[in-house]
Amino acid sequence: MLLHEFDPSPTAIINPDMIVKKIDNFPDVTISCFSEKLMKAVLALFDPIVLGNVHSAVGPNPIYEVSYKGQRFALFQSYVGEPKCINDYEDIMAMGSRCLILLGNCGVLDKSIQDCGIIIPKAAIRDEGCSYHYAPPSDMIDVNHKYVDLFKEVLQETGYPYVEGITWTTDACYRETRAKVERRKAQGAICVEMECAGMQALCDFRGTDFFQYFYAGDNLDHSSWQPRSLSGNVRVNDKCKIALLAFELGLKIKQAK
Repeated sequence: MLLHEFDPSPTAIINPDMIVKKIDNFPDVTISCFSEKLMKAVLALFDPIVLGNVHSAVGPNPIYEVSYKGQRFALFQSYVGEPKCINDYEDIMAMGSRCLILLGNCGVLDKSIQDCGIIIPKAAIRDEGCSYHYAPPSDMIDVNHKYVDLFKEVLQETGYPYVEGITWTTDACYRETRAKVERRKAQGAICVEMECAGMQALCDFRGTDFFQYFYAGDNLDHSSWQPRSLSGNVRVNDKCKIALLAFELGLKIKQAK
């Protein structure tokens, strides 16, 4: 089975450092989100400087430098779906990033999780393809090896409740059938998204620090789909405050180094 054909070699025919150039003095911590609306709202809080661009057939994806409470951070928008999300961060690691905090929307498989509620994944079900190119085959991968305690400190200090649990990473959002949802719930999954397993596998493979958290969006734990705050136009101010939690975590990471 091809999904079991993991090759541990760190080099390939095409490698990221053949595509991009290293950027001197790249910020210690990189932060990324998926929503274009959220990215624009966060950028509006800063005076961003363009550090560089990731290029692909869909056009340039800028990487910014911003200053938060006197500390430098890199900031960029990730693309939804593992292949582009992973490939962009491969390039950004080649530029110099060594620590990524990634945040984004997820669907919930437990209706008790409130809209825009914070979710900390502790493992991801690998129902996708990219992670198998970066880690040996398994049904699940442990995620968030570092910084969970620091993030919980941030949430306690800012008054945000949270839940922890298993996430279901899929690369086919239109194939989240009722039977699959029930099977994933039986495996312990409380939410579903499209990148976590692969991004953790990538960062483990490249020896890069990684932390991801979600804010709850649509509800799949119902007889019919409930979009809730899935749209990028809904509750943007609340989501912007949730995004700033990543910067607070970044400050703690910097202090801990």
